Amino acid sequence: MKTILTATAALALGTGMALAAEHSATVRLGTEGAYAPYNFLDDDGEVAGFERQLGDELCARAELTCEWVTNDWDSIIPNLVSGNYDAIMAGMSITDERDEVIDFSDPYTQPDPSVYVSTMDDVDVENAVVAAQSGTIQAGHVASMEGATLVEFATPEETVAAVRNGEADAVLADKAFLMPIVENESELSVVGDDVLLGGGIGMGFRESDGELREKFNAAIQSMKDDGSLNALIEEWLPDGATF
Repeated sequence: MKTILTATAALALGTGMALAAEHSATVRLGTEGAYAPYNFLDDDGEVAGFERQLGDELCARAELTCEWVTNDWDSIIPNLVSGNYDAIMAGMSITDERDEVIDFSDPYTQPDPSVYVSTMDDVDVENAVVAAQSGTIQAGHVASMEGATLVEFATPEETVAAVRNGEADAVLADKAFLMPIVENESELSVVGDDVLLGGGIGMGFRESDGELREKFNAAIQSMKDDGSLNALIEEWLPDGATF
């Protein structure tokens, strides 16, 4: 799951917070639209995936009218803080670092395993050149490894391409994202063990929007209570842990 290594704390304390005081009748949900199966664009250019289905149900239970907005990953927090949408729902891991800038809902997934994928079965990931999407917990993990060299890319697709073309020895990303790619490309395979990172995925909110956050928390809890959240996890994230 992803986290931004962000330098936007000052922005959160500045003019953007003033824009968060009031919500319009429609709650805007910001997502990346490029991280299947969590969120992606379908053939009609509409947001689809696990989080689209979950978000629509949460909005219905919270009796909110919602619309989806796509935004590049590297500016997804600044644009929330600036008021361009009202919540983030984009495969975002709950981390202490991000909690300094925004607030989180309760998690709607458990911590998801990450995996290394490579074209070489014998690659030593502890001492390899490893690709990861910039601003993610995977990038942070690789950067903390003493022997590995991190190469960062703006999109998840570019990290996989770097392995295919030899720019990197391996890629580290969410297992749910990488496994469908591995299953369709015989030259790629998982190497090493799963890596558990982050504290689960949650929605991101401006710190001033506690009332909106609590409405979504109540909806998330109701889906946990009746088993419908677990059903969605099993459908979209078959390797993910349920509640």
